[in-house]
Amino acid sequence: MDLQLEHDVALDALNTFGVAARAPRLVRVHDAREVRRLVDDAQLGACPKLILGGGSNLLLTRDPDALVVKVEIGGLRVLRDDADGCIVEAGAGVRWHELVEWTLRQGLPGLENLALIPGTVGAAPVQNIGAYGVELADRFESLDAVDLTTGREVTLDVATCRFGYRDSQFKHALAGRSLITRVRLRLPRPWAPQIAYADLARRFAGGATPSAQQVFDAVCEIRRAKLPDPAVLGNAGSFFKNPVVNRTIRNEILEEYPEIVSYPLADGSYKLAAAWMIDACGFKGRALGRAAVDARHALVLVNLGGASGAEIIALAQAVRAAVRGKFGVELEFEPVVV
Repeated sequence: MDLQLEHDVALDALNTFGVAARAPRLVRVHDAREVRRLVDDAQLGACPKLILGGGSNLLLTRDPDALVVKVEIGGLRVLRDDADGCIVEAGAGVRWHELVEWTLRQGLPGLENLALIPGTVGAAPVQNIGAYGVELADRFESLDAVDLTTGREVTLDVATCRFGYRDSQFKHALAGRSLITRVRLRLPRPWAPQIAYADLARRFAGGATPSAQQVFDAVCEIRRAKLPDPAVLGNAGSFFKNPVVNRTIRNEILEEYPEIVSYPLADGSYKLAAAWMIDACGFKGRALGRAAVDARHALVLVNLGGASGAEIIALAQAVRAAVRGKFGVELEFEPVVV
């Protein structure tokens, strides 16, 4: 079957910010064979490519010059289930939350803390998604990808992916070079609820040990209360990473701002709460044109309606400059900016 090349495609509905942009050319891939066919194509193979999953970690500030490759690889299955754990596999185009729901329906707990994270399975390793005390790296087994230069299929383990805080090799050495097709996750046996995160600890304090479904329900309720729904108010979730600093810098900031929220990390460094700093700079709820910092969660930038990518990035730059000026800390953007 030949690749179906589409021309002048509106991308408004394909990015969760709802920003207007058009792709001069777009191709949809449904399995690894189609990805290899794309790489081997005489005209398309050498083109720069923009990989698009759910569009939830993307800010379009212009029409992309690259060929947009929309990943629509489906499929969910259990590969192994024994005393050592359960290995599940999902196609890169499956919505992440759909995978979480599916595992619970199969009686396979372990992903419930990661409920309601937007985007697709294929994007999850790129970002090393995480929430409420669990990161993708904690559940990762391996993934399959296609080299976009050679067309060779490769399988990558956790060591090769080099996961970090909202980071992986797919943002560095493998950026733009590989297209993830399938992801395998190891769900723990025996399972125990991960509820040490403050919001969950408060929710289940003093009660019986919660089930995976109860943790899932609590996470969904907390997220819906804190975060705007992209279907209602365009956004890409957290726009800024929580900065990580050494003890000396953290103590210097703490001396001037004793109320700052920070979390110690295993390597002796500290993660600072970017939302607290943004709020302290007076940006929570503030609008710039048709873009705004969300009134409920200062890490989230929202499209109030008709905002351009340029307006959103201008707001992001203003927030970053304010935090730099007040705290001497540089905020990093989470979404890919095109």
